Amino acid sequence: TSEKKMKKYLILLNLGLLLSCLPSQAQLLSEFYNRPSRKSLQAKIDSLTSQLDSMRHRLDSLEVENFVKDSTLNAVLEENDTFVAINELEYTPEVSDSLLHLWYQNSFVDEEDVVNEYDMDSVLFTSNVSDEEMMRRLEAMNSFITLPFNSNVKNYCILYSEKMKDRMGRVMGLSNYYFPIFEEAFDKYGIPHELKYMAVVESMLNPVATSRAGAKGIWQFMYRTGKIYGLEIDSYVDERMDTEKAVDAAARYLRDSYQIFGDWALAISSYNCGAGNVQKAIRRSGGKRDFWSIYPYLPRETRGYVPAFVGAMYAMTYYKEYGIVPKNVGMPAQIDTFHVNKNLHFKQVNELVGVPMEDLKNLNTQYVHDIIPGDKHEYVLRLPYSWTGKFVETNKDSLYAYKADSLMSQKILKDVERRPAGTGSDRIAYRVKSGDYLGRIASRYGVTVSQLRRWNGLSSTNIRAGQILYIYGSSPSVAASSSSSSSSTKSSAGTTTTASDGTRYYTVKSGDSLYLIAKRYPGVSADNIKEANGLKSDKIRPGQKLIIPSR
Repeated sequence: TSEKKMKKYLILLNLGLLLSCLPSQAQLLSEFYNRPSRKSLQAKIDSLTSQLDSMRHRLDSLEVENFVKDSTLNAVLEENDTFVAINELEYTPEVSDSLLHLWYQNSFVDEEDVVNEYDMDSVLFTSNVSDEEMMRRLEAMNSFITLPFNSNVKNYCILYSEKMKDRMGRVMGLSNYYFPIFEEAFDKYGIPHELKYMAVVESMLNPVATSRAGAKGIWQFMYRTGKIYGLEIDSYVDERMDTEKAVDAAARYLRDSYQIFGDWALAISSYNCGAGNVQKAIRRSGGKRDFWSIYPYLPRETRGYVPAFVGAMYAMTYYKEYGIVPKNVGMPAQIDTFHVNKNLHFKQVNELVGVPMEDLKNLNTQYVHDIIPGDKHEYVLRLPYSWTGKFVETNKDSLYAYKADSLMSQKILKDVERRPAGTGSDRIAYRVKSGDYLGRIASRYGVTVSQLRRWNGLSSTNIRAGQILYIYGSSPSVAASSSSSSSSTKSSAGTTTTASDGTRYYTVKSGDSLYLIAKRYPGVSADNIKEANGLKSDKIRPGQKLIIPSR
């Protein structure tokens, strides 16, 4: 019938259309024999990986540029651990040829850190000075911030004035040199001079202080915040350790923070934990905007920061009453500043002009390898006034040329440039394991694929098992886990185990608390441990295994 014929016609038509959509046998054979080789596919992957890595670098650069260009207030609003707390201070030992730096070593490495000897949340100090007298002294200070008297403030006043007499004597000696620099910067931005005492809490006025978390300098800037506030940090220069530029950045940060919160105690708190955490505490307190109202909602480490600031200011105001004697630390009374527009090594100035190396290092701590990279752009060199005449009389061409081939050879300069910004000369030799690839290794060590390739002279992303890769500025805890599947270290409080993926575990022992455990891991707070382990309270039990998050 016509209906059956029509159905057959439609079926054949559909079948024809379907067959026309399928590739021909010739097409299939062509695609099979002309498909890309594994080598060409790998080359495409390498190219795409490199492009992606470059885009990430560019994105990071644009982010920093936009922060600085639009408003540095954006940086204050960021919720990150911009600065480290008082219990994270660690001082670099790699300055043994400088007398002042040796003093720092003896003061902060050989002696136990007095601040960390006590759990300031639970200790209760006593003093021969009555509470009434201490209250009277605090009122007489007429501070720009309210200085209420309570057990926390009292503890820190006693800590700095009675428990740390010798160190505060050294701080008093250093303050004669550094405080005028701070006050000049604070005048520039219209902020109170009393904020200078924050540097005592941050670093005990150590210009080369380096925390385990990576904060550096007398004002303890982290890398990213330092970049946002315009500090130059690269393989040669780390302006976080340039006292004048660091205090200028700190002044701007505090000014910006005060514009946000309208309260100096809150601005000081944000310096320690970041503005995001302060804003959280304000919300949790029901919108209250004074320090003691939001105190219970701040991170544990930050709760002691303002009392510590008050304690340091109190001790330095009433040092005579406590028998604290300012020490002579040997810093020059006067210095001169010279502009350098060619590469210059400290040893050239030392050997040709005669300026002692310790003076060069002490006054120019921002140059991390003793090289001023004047070929990049103009930098400053600070010298004691007593050496000004001889330096001016020295022929500058002779100075720049003196031993330049040996002190600043192409190999030396390339070695310096290969090191990541702000990390000094730390280097890890990593042996590639079966199944490793550059992306995985880069992620594990917090670096980029491009950096791994540049540091190791790799023309592609191909690596092989057993190959040695050099990694600069990596985390010690992660580095330790790369040499074996797991490692353990014993401590008096418990056992720390590092798994093959870099995760750290702590086995709780009797008498432990989250606060005491957190103190063993710089940059990690009790709240961080609670969050990483999903704990709803501070209760822990012996034998319990806790994840220690990386910070």
